[in-house]
Amino acid sequence: MLMNYTLHQLKVFATVVRLKSITKASEELHMSQPAVSIQLRNLQDQFDIPLTEVTGRNLRITDFGYELARRAEDMLHTSESIHQLQSVRKGLLTGRIRFSVVSTGKYIMPYFLAGYREMHPQVDLHMEVSNRASALEELKQGICDFALVSVLPQGMDLSEFEMLPNEIYLVGGPHYDKNIDHHVDGFELMRTQPFLLREEGSGTRLMMEKYLKKHRIKANALLELSSTEAIKHAVIAGLGLSMLSIYSIRLEIKNKDVQIIPVEGFPLRSTWRLVWLRKKRFTPAAEAYLNYLKENREGIIKSYFNWIDPAEK
Repeated sequence: MLMNYTLHQLKVFATVVRLKSITKASEELHMSQPAVSIQLRNLQDQFDIPLTEVTGRNLRITDFGYELARRAEDMLHTSESIHQLQSVRKGLLTGRIRFSVVSTGKYIMPYFLAGYREMHPQVDLHMEVSNRASALEELKQGICDFALVSVLPQGMDLSEFEMLPNEIYLVGGPHYDKNIDHHVDGFELMRTQPFLLREEGSGTRLMMEKYLKKHRIKANALLELSSTEAIKHAVIAGLGLSMLSIYSIRLEIKNKDVQIIPVEGFPLRSTWRLVWLRKKRFTPAAEAYLNYLKENREGIIKSYFNWIDPAEK
């Protein structure tokens, strides 16, 4: 059977699969929803096996559809590399780099993008903020080029670039009086005070669980929340204590909405890492970004992250 699908149809389909929504895909591609639907229908006409199924108002991607989307991403990547090769020959760097960033990483990643964007304004930088599981799944599926994480996953063949240290503190809201528990040590504090948890699998949650297990603490868990912002607001509202990265609470500490509670063993330390599949074939734009990081990492840290003053804590 002769295949007559186009790169444009594959791009539209891959975008729908990545965003799991025709509406979101139409917005990203600057197309109308009917135009996206037409491209999907024209692509489907090339195959006897369904790519999608509609249940009520929900669009479900079939297993064959996911496999096609993965291969489409490879083809689009190759096409983009060819286009960029021509641009590089002309001395102009173009293309797109996709980043998938865990929620706390949104306080960090933009500072590692700004200088590169200024140097190469023709390169489209796309940053998706999600939870750790989604970020790693997008990396595994080849949907993004890079992911920013603070705890390396097991079982993935990755290369990495160390961005900067991460520090996690035990924190309370503005009205939490540390003097109330002056007679209770930090371990007992975590056993007795209401505790707010990140969702299963998040980097902060993994570090928290490791700490609690090491010290044989059974935390008095109150709520499990799915984002750093939700945790911060719950802490500020006085719902309980939690553990948060210093990068996510800089403004709240300055405004005295959040206070750090001194506890033995804190801060918990890890490293923010930019990771990618070891077998990844980089476009010239992505290769140039890695070189930019290697050359400018120290300067970026000095300019934007040299504000952590132990005296403030």
